[in-house]
Order: sequence, then C-alpha cells, then structure tokens
Amino acid sequence: MKPLNSILIKLTLGLIIGIAISHYITLTLHALIYNILFLLFALGISFYLSNKTFKKTIWFGCITYTLMILLGSLTYQTHNQINFDKHYTKHIDTENSQPKLISFKIQERLKPSAYYDKYVIKLIDIDNKSVYGKCLLNISKDSLDVSYHIDDVLIAYTDFKSLPFPLNPNQFNYKAYLEKQYIYHQISIKNHSMLQVETPETTIYGIADQLRQTINSKLLYYNFKPEELSIINALLLGQRQDLSQDIQENYVNAGAIHILAVSGLHVGIILLILSHVLKPIERFRKGKFIKVIILISLLWSFALIAGLSASVTRAVTMFSIVSIALHWKRATNIYNTLAFSIFILLLCKPLFLFDVGFQMSYLAVLAIVSIQPLLYKLWQPKWKVIDYFWQILTVTIAAQFGVVPISLYYFHQFPGLFLISNLAIIPFLGLILGIGILVIVLALLNNLPQFLANLYGLIIRVMNAIVGWVSNQELYVLKNISFDIPHVLAFYSLIITSVFIFKKRDFKRIALFLISIVLVQGVYIHSTFKNNNESFSILHKSRYSVIMHKVNSELKVAHNFDSITLSKDKMIANYSVGNFITSSTLDTLKSVYQFKNKTILIIDSLGVYNVKSFEPDYLLLRNSPKLNMERVIDSINPKYIIADGSNYTSYVNRWEQTCLKRKLPFHHTRKKGAFIIK
Repeated sequence: MKPLNSILIKLTLGLIIGIAISHYITLTLHALIYNILFLLFALGISFYLSNKTFKKTIWFGCITYTLMILLGSLTYQTHNQINFDKHYTKHIDTENSQPKLISFKIQERLKPSAYYDKYVIKLIDIDNKSVYGKCLLNISKDSLDVSYHIDDVLIAYTDFKSLPFPLNPNQFNYKAYLEKQYIYHQISIKNHSMLQVETPETTIYGIADQLRQTINSKLLYYNFKPEELSIINALLLGQRQDLSQDIQENYVNAGAIHILAVSGLHVGIILLILSHVLKPIERFRKGKFIKVIILISLLWSFALIAGLSASVTRAVTMFSIVSIALHWKRATNIYNTLAFSIFILLLCKPLFLFDVGFQMSYLAVLAIVSIQPLLYKLWQPKWKVIDYFWQILTVTIAAQFGVVPISLYYFHQFPGLFLISNLAIIPFLGLILGIGILVIVLALLNNLPQFLANLYGLIIRVMNAIVGWVSNQELYVLKNISFDIPHVLAFYSLIITSVFIFKKRDFKRIALFLISIVLVQGVYIHSTFKNNNESFSILHKSRYSVIMHKVNSELKVAHNFDSITLSKDKMIANYSVGNFITSSTLDTLKSVYQFKNKTILIIDSLGVYNVKSFEPDYLLLRNSPKLNMERVIDSINPKYIIADGSNYTSYVNRWEQTCLKRKLPFHHTRKKGAFIIK
C-alpha cells in the first residue's frame, strides 16, 4: 500500500493544516463551530445521496478533508485558554501594571539561569477571583537556596510582566517559544516575598516528581558524582535541567544529544526489556492480554516520570499502538501507526506540532523506516556481530537524512563525527539502560551493592569521555551554517526524490530528481539575491556597544568587547548566520560613521561633540556621557537620538524626557531593540 493512499494519513494531514492555519491566522471559536456544524450536515447529505445513487463523487472527500482542517483549527483554539473569560489575561493590565495578590501552583521546573531559578506555574486565583492559565516564574537566587517541587502552592503579592522579546536581529525568540506553550507573562520575585501554603491535592505529575526526588535522594548515598547523577536523570528520568553547559555542548557537538533525550530509542529498548521480564505471565489464562495491559501501563508510567515531553509521548503512543496490534495479531502498517499517533497527540496537544523534539522525532522515524531498508540491502554481512553494527550504522545514517535539514535550520551546525559517537554508544545503550534501571530499583529497595554503583558510575564516565573526545575534534564540527525554511523544503524534496529514484528508476522519478536539484540551486541563488543589500545596525548589549555595517555578504563589526565576552557572546554569529554572511571583520569603535548619505555621530563617556563642519542625522550615545541634552540638541541639531545598552538607565530616562519635550525621536535599544538603518 502506498503511504499517501491511506485515508488515515490524509485525515492527519488535514488536521495538521488546520492547526497551522489557526496558528498564523486568528479564527473565532463561534465561526469555526458554525462552519463545522454546516459541513457535518453537508457530509450527511452527501453520504445519503452517494448511497442512494450508487455513484462516487468528489464532494464527500472534499467535505471530509475540509472538515478535518476546520477540526484542526478548532482543536488549536479550544486548547488556547486565552480565548476564555476565566483566563488570567482578562484580569490584568500589563501596561499599567499594579501588584496583585495571586496564588499559584508549581507545574514544572525549568533549567535555572545564572541569577534565577525558573518554574512554570499554574495560576489559581488573582485577588480572590478564580482564574486559569500558565506563567513563567523567576525566583532570584539568594543564600536561602529554597527549591520548590511540583504541586507546591504559593501566595505572593506581585505584578505581571511581559515576556522579553528579542532585542537583536536573528536572536532566539524566547517569547515566541513560551507562547507556543500557552505562557504569555512572567513573574519575577524573591523567596522572602512568597508564602508557601498547604497543598490541597497532589496530581500525578506531583507524584512523579516525588518519585524522581526519592530516586535522587537514594542515589546520593552511593557516591555518584554530580555529573553522573545529571546523566542518570537525563538518560532514565527524562530530566535535563541539571546537565552542565559543558556536558550538554559536548553531546550536541558529538551528534549524540538524542541519547540524553528520552525518545523512541529508549522506549523501544525498555519495551524489549519489560517484554522479556513479563514473559512468564503468558503461561496464565489470558496471560498475553494481561501482559499487554501491564506493558502499556508501565510505558505510560515511564513517560509520566520522564515528564511527558513531545518525543517520549510520541514514542510511547506509537509503541502502545504496536503492542495492541500485535496482541490482536493484526499486521500494522508503520505509516498508519505513525499517522494515528500524530492524530491522537495533536488532538490532545496541538502545539506539539511546533515542538522541535516532536518534529525531529517523527522525521527521524519516517527516515528510518523509509531509508534504512534500502541502505541495509547494499551489504548483508554473514557474521552476526558485524551485521549488528551494520544495522546500527544504517539506522544512524537514515535518521540523519531525516533530521539534518531541520536540524540545520534550528541549530545551524552539523557534527561531522556523529557516526563515531553513535557506533561507540548505541550498541551498548540497551546494557546501559538495563543496568541503570536495575541500579534505580535496588537503590529504592536500599539494597544496591556499592560495586554495582561504582561500575555504573564508571560506565557513565567512559560514555562522557568518548563523547568529550569526539566533541573536541572541532575541525569536524561544522558551525554557523546559514539555513532557512526554503533550504529546508528544497533539501527535503531532494532527499525524497533521491529515495524514489533509488527504489526504481523511470522517466518520471528521474525528472522529479532533476527538478529537486534545480530547486536547491534556485534556493541558493534566491538567498544570494535576497541578501544583496546594505544595512547599518546599532545592536543592544548590556554594558557594551556594538555596531554592524553589512554590505551584501560582508560584515564589518565595531565593538568594545573584551576577549572573554567576544569568545562567549553569540550576537555576531547569530547575525552572520541569519544574513548569510560569508566574511566578517572586527574593528574598534569610531566617532563618526557615514552610511550612504547619512551621518552617524557617536558621543562616548568623554562627552566630546563640538563639531561644526556637519550636522549629524543620527546621534549615538554610549558609555553614559555626562552632558546637557538641551545644549547638545541646540548645538548639533540631530534628527534622531539613539542610546545603546552601555548607558546607565537613569541617564537614558533623563535624555528620553528631554527628547520627548523637544519632540525629537529617541530610541533606547534596551526597550525597543536594535536600531537598524537600511
């Protein structure tokens, strides 16, 4: 059966299209409901007429697919609580923010930053009015070092703040990322400003969190090092908040980060282990049915403990379907199974569609089931050991074909030695997971032998050492690769047509393959043409000044970074990647810049501006110069004044008030983001 001939796949595509439309175009709930009711009526009439006349028409299919698109849009809108009156946004005003008495429940712990512990909270009430909705909670780190757990209920008197938008071009949009999780505001507060109250009820998420805490507290007795505990939490419990930045970067650069992200690979191995452990149950009456029920229950319990991320939810849903189908002794089509799992997950959580883990997880599986058999047929070793490693190699390569385009779009780098790290770890991952599960179970029973704990710690250290060595081969880690949506679509078309032509060569497939090659070339030509322009940008960086002058694919950067800040900051790299820059040069800051027919004058901390030969179009203030703004305006008559991130806030506020009084445009990069002249 051809995959696209499946009705289930077509209906799932309709659902996906509907969710995507509703994400970018605002549709009202009432309009969607009325249209769906009308189409249901039309569908019934079409079905009745088709049965009466015994003639097939296209109307039944057209109405069905349109109905699925509208169902996708309705699913998106009904899951967005902001559409309902009890959502907290209907009870606050962020423009004239006033502190309010709020109570909330901790829902999720996020990776902490240098200055804040971060949580996702579920609001309970505002000023004693019952509300719902989610917010980001930032708790300032202090000597108290209080950590909160899932389901903890707290009360605070504070205000809501808007989420920060990206201040510089091509910067990661954290605001958009949080909004895709229905989080629209943040609360910043200190520990002593909150009061913890008795938790009225414990949810299954709270129980899972308590179990994770118990596991970690038990493991602490066996002298596991912090980096080993963080790997155990990521590998077996799905919690990556405690991974250090160095370890995470090592796994990313080695192309092995998927090993730490609980997904189909882990769930499949755990399913095999559990299936063998529970095999004796099959001897009892209805033992196979009981075994399937226990397997599915254990898989979903594991998914819950792992945090129900998009990738693990996808994997558990798919393996649950496969387990049920095998019990009923029905042949399963992998494409139908994937489509059904997508359909169910998107009905429950439509914004999974925009989750990077969800996208990469399904693309990897699709590539494996489509491409791996073709690669495996190229060579079939006789020795079982060699065949085992060959299968892993073909699976790894096939998965890379599925995720490379979208990975380049999101992360802009490619680990050239991914095969080494995967071949060194994945063959033994079943053993690593099996021993890890045994270690956790024995630790919970207070019966873990120290030698086994030491052995498992050694295994984790060896795994980290292998990944670290591969990561340190920086020559093979290709970074800062410019890649946008047209590139993603063009390269997927090339991969798909390559698979078609690999299976069977005929005129149609060869023509499609050649068209996809032309499409890839066209995308690169279009990128060159699109970026064939010139711009002058004053970027925002706290305590520093950065100016970028772009001419086509060349970039000149003037800054006052120190060597450490320059090596760590990603501002220049992000700009270069987003604008397809091929060469860049660094320079020191000057006092005057000329851009086309515009003049930009810079006044620094020295406060020197006595220029009589010209009147600047733009005036940039940096490093908090002590000056009289009224006198500056009268003296040099600038048309626009910009203050970057290197200035004191009190100075900037004073300058802004003067410009407002003089009706002169004023731009503060801390509030409005980078100032760009094109």
